[in-house]
Amino acid sequence: MTNTTHFGYKTVSEDDKVKEVAKVFHSVASKYDVMNDLMSAGLHRIWKTFTIANAAVRPGFKVLDIAGGTGDLSMAFAKQAGPSGEVWHTDINESMLRTGRDRLLNKGIVTPTMLCDAEKLPFPDNYFDRVSVAFGLRNMTHKDQALAEMRRVLKPGGKLLVLEFSKVAAPLQKPYDVYSFSVLPWLGQKIAGDAESYRYLAESIRMHPDQETLKSMMQDAGLERVEYFNLTAGVAALHTGIKL
Repeated sequence: MTNTTHFGYKTVSEDDKVKEVAKVFHSVASKYDVMNDLMSAGLHRIWKTFTIANAAVRPGFKVLDIAGGTGDLSMAFAKQAGPSGEVWHTDINESMLRTGRDRLLNKGIVTPTMLCDAEKLPFPDNYFDRVSVAFGLRNMTHKDQALAEMRRVLKPGGKLLVLEFSKVAAPLQKPYDVYSFSVLPWLGQKIAGDAESYRYLAESIRMHPDQETLKSMMQDAGLERVEYFNLTAGVAALHTGIKL
C-alpha cells in the first residue's frame, strides 16, 4: 500500500508529493529572489541575516546548507568560514541548485554544490559544525527523518538552524490569510506566471508544524537546548538546537 502525505491541502502519495514539490520549484526558480522580495516586502533578508548571526560561523568551520536554493546563506557562510572552511550548498531541486550555483559563481564564491535529499544525506557522521535549512523543511515528506539526518551529520557541539514560515500571532491571522490566499497567488501569476505554486506556498505554511510542535520534533530527533525566535509576529521562526 502506498503511503500518503499532504501537498498543501491535498492528500497525495508520498511519491507524488516529491514530484509535485519538484514542479513548484522548477517553475519558480528563475523568479525566486524577486518573488521573495515582493511577497515579504524584503523581510526575508532580515530573517536570513538573523539566522546567519545566530549561526556564528567562524573561520575553518564545516557548514551544510540544506535546501540552499539561490544561495543566500551559503554565500554568507562561505565568506565567514574562509578558505580554511568548507561550505556545502545543497538542494533536492536541480533548477534551484543551478540558479544558486550560478549566483555564487557570479559573486566569485567557489564552494561545493550538490544535489541531495535531506532525508538521506550523503555525508559521514559528526562532520559539520553547523547545519542550516531555510524555508525547506516544510516541503520535506518525512520531517522527522530529515531532522534525525541533520543531527547525525553534526559534530558534538554543532548547531542546527531551521528558518521556516510558522504560525502567525492570533491578531494578525485574518489579514494574513487574506494576503496569503488572495494577494500571493495574484503576485505569483503576475511576476512568475504561476499562481498555483504560490497557492501551494500558502497552504504548505498552514500544514507545517507550529513553533512548539517543531521544537518537540527537534528534541525527539535528539537535539538539546532547542529554542525558537519568532520573527515578524511569527510569520517566520528560527529554531536552533545543539548536538551534545
